[in-house]
Amino acid sequence: MITWENLDTLPAYKKLLSLKGQVKLADALGNSDAPNRVASYSVPMAAGLTYNYAAKQVNDQIMSVLSDLSREAQLTEKFEALYNGEIINTGEKRMVLHQLTRGQLGKDVVAEGKNKREFYVEQQKAIAEFADKVHSGKLVNEKGEKYTTVCQIGIGGSDLGPRAMYLALENWAKAEGKFKMEAKFISNVDPDDGAAVIASIDLAHTIFILVSKSGTTLETLTNESFVKDFIKKEDLDPSKHMIAVTSETSPLAHNPDYLAAFYMDDFIGGRYSSTSAVGGAILSLAFGPDVFAEFLNGAAEADATAKNADIKKNPAMLDALIGIYERNVQEYPSTAILPYSQALSRFPAHLQQLDMESNGKSVNRDGKKIDYVTGPVIFGEPGTNGQHSFYQLLHQGTNIIPLQFIAFKENQTGKDVVIEGSTSQKKLCANVTAQIVAFACGKDNENPNKFFAGERPSSLIYGERLTPKTLGALLAHYENKVMFQGFVWNVNSFDQEGVQLGKTLAKAVLSGSMSGALKSFADLLIK
Repeated sequence: MITWENLDTLPAYKKLLSLKGQVKLADALGNSDAPNRVASYSVPMAAGLTYNYAAKQVNDQIMSVLSDLSREAQLTEKFEALYNGEIINTGEKRMVLHQLTRGQLGKDVVAEGKNKREFYVEQQKAIAEFADKVHSGKLVNEKGEKYTTVCQIGIGGSDLGPRAMYLALENWAKAEGKFKMEAKFISNVDPDDGAAVIASIDLAHTIFILVSKSGTTLETLTNESFVKDFIKKEDLDPSKHMIAVTSETSPLAHNPDYLAAFYMDDFIGGRYSSTSAVGGAILSLAFGPDVFAEFLNGAAEADATAKNADIKKNPAMLDALIGIYERNVQEYPSTAILPYSQALSRFPAHLQQLDMESNGKSVNRDGKKIDYVTGPVIFGEPGTNGQHSFYQLLHQGTNIIPLQFIAFKENQTGKDVVIEGSTSQKKLCANVTAQIVAFACGKDNENPNKFFAGERPSSLIYGERLTPKTLGALLAHYENKVMFQGFVWNVNSFDQEGVQLGKTLAKAVLSGSMSGALKSFADLLIK
């Protein structure tokens, strides 16, 4: 029987508190046994990736207690309940089914009179058929010409994840001959965002994807109207340039104003929607349905590993539990995501939403106040640019911030140059390894300005090359990590009430039904 208990009631957590400060990285990595530690503190992931935690402040005793914590928190059982369709999103009384978009992990899940796995497969097939028609020229614009660009209009999870995934695969697709259409994104209700994108594309040859589950999202509908105004000024028919990704009950469904509509449902939160039609439409149009399918395969492989009860064979669970130790025992406030891959330039931004919107909670699943910290602040930028920016604080600042490096042995394009005896890619990888050791071991110096205390813990996820399959596995790893941490903290990781209040007040401002401080601040900005 599953029970949902607060973290501070679990015996393993209380034992974990007594182990704080037990591991000194300078000692663990600064001796002759360091190669053994690096080799043994390594866990195979899906799609050829590896998770290495040798530079984390853990040892075998801490790992044993973390394993106990995983059992006491019933992480495997709770994940099983989730993928078998139990109501896990208590705030909205909904199932949580994003893993089902990429594979069947357990028994059939039926809701709204439909087998949900079959529903998601149907949408994937419908998108594939539409994309093939666009690519082959069977579906053309008013002038009988092929579409060359696709532009997604959405916000939050309808933008951050799909945008990050597109950018991650753009150069790979060009190198592999898989690039079909250029993709653009409009998300900000700031008109300068939409105007800049429109100025960069040929409207006559562009398909816009309007993404709104409800069909009523204010920012998205505003941007749709903004775009349609430009389309009409070019004497074009908006209905020949728009498709929708929405729910089957929204006003966008079965609407003649759109070339086609593809469907999602309430069981997939926006930040978890990159493997649904929300990401599927733009990625299939940009790179082809086969590339999107490989992306889903990588995610499915990672989901399968997340079922393992042994934390040393379950990298997402292990990553989550080490994060719990760092946040709740070591009291580290933040986590930096540091991809040494320019293709992952927007991946940290996606993880900001994924993690902070999911686990930025101060009440448990029953709505009761909790007495321990939950989700950390997530931030990051690609290396090596970050090294010349915020790494100063990471190395010598007053807060210790855990780091998660992501790196690949090969680049995506195969293009490189040898300078001073090494390629650019080798220089990139050299920087990753140097940073891991520098953060962990530090450097003694009589000059305080040149003293590095070290003891900055980090993990490393690495693989041969960033491909659709490895990207899918990487995405699912973090989705599952966030899920497991939410289970341990006993919070609901699948609603987002924190984003609602500002929206409600904004509507009050626009309607004029405001007073007090709201009106005073509005008077400063709105004419």
